[in-house]
Amino acid sequence: MIKKIVLLLVILAIASCSSSKPAIATTKKAAAIQTRTASTKRSNPVKPIGKNYPSTNNTTEVIQSTSKTVVTSDLVNNYILQFKDIAMGNMQKYGIPASIILAQGILESGAGKGDLAIDANNHFGIKCHKDWLGESVRHDDDSAQECFRKYTEASESYRDHALFLVGKKRYASLFTYEKDDYKAWAKGLRACGYATDPNYPDKLISYIERYNLHQYDCQITGKNYSPINKTVPTKSSSSVATSNTKPNSSSNDPNLYEVQKGDTLYSISKKFNVLVDDLKQKNNLTDNAISIGQRLKVK
Repeated sequence: MIKKIVLLLVILAIASCSSSKPAIATTKKAAAIQTRTASTKRSNPVKPIGKNYPSTNNTTEVIQSTSKTVVTSDLVNNYILQFKDIAMGNMQKYGIPASIILAQGILESGAGKGDLAIDANNHFGIKCHKDWLGESVRHDDDSAQECFRKYTEASESYRDHALFLVGKKRYASLFTYEKDDYKAWAKGLRACGYATDPNYPDKLISYIERYNLHQYDCQITGKNYSPINKTVPTKSSSSVATSNTKPNSSSNDPNLYEVQKGDTLYSISKKFNVLVDDLKQKNNLTDNAISIGQRLKVK
């Protein structure tokens, strides 16, 4: 009788242990749910640069160069409008595609909002090197507190960028490409060692095609241009004057021309059959920047 009672107690104990197992499974499931919940709370990252992110109105993205900058498509368009004339002037004078110049400027300066662009007017991340005798600033890059060139105006940085490419033997192969072959130039810059980022060419090409920067190459070469990205905001569209546009000469003086919206020094030079350099000399201009309402000597 006693043996039967003991056997019954053992059976009850085993049954009690088996009934506790579901509690363990529930605990694991709860932990898994907590893990998934935590992962969904992470904020979505800002869209990076790339071909899969076409330009839309006020799209936000991160530009990583010598500093990390968050910009919008509107800001990039404003940057293009500000420096497109300088880029076209440099293309005409030095043979570097205006599209490449602008794309590098956007990428290297964070569309003008990077630390070096703000502190030193340095839009291309050009370091001091041994031959630099001008002012400089210190900035963390590949190493801590490296020496970077400082300019009085951004236009000086654009000119120095052109001279840098023209004057260095390592970039000589670039000038064997067609002036408006932006894809060859983008890949060539990487091959020549301008940047260590393996995605550097794709980033440049992405900017050129997203913001239709190749139109400025065509303004210099005279080739017909067809927009690649038709969704880009209209304010960055081509401002080339048509053959039917009549020069808006000042009514008081036929030798003067009042700058209109969309005018560039290059388009004005075509209207009046005069060289861009002559226009700059006549009007004491140090760069290609002009403003609406400004009166220029054209004869």
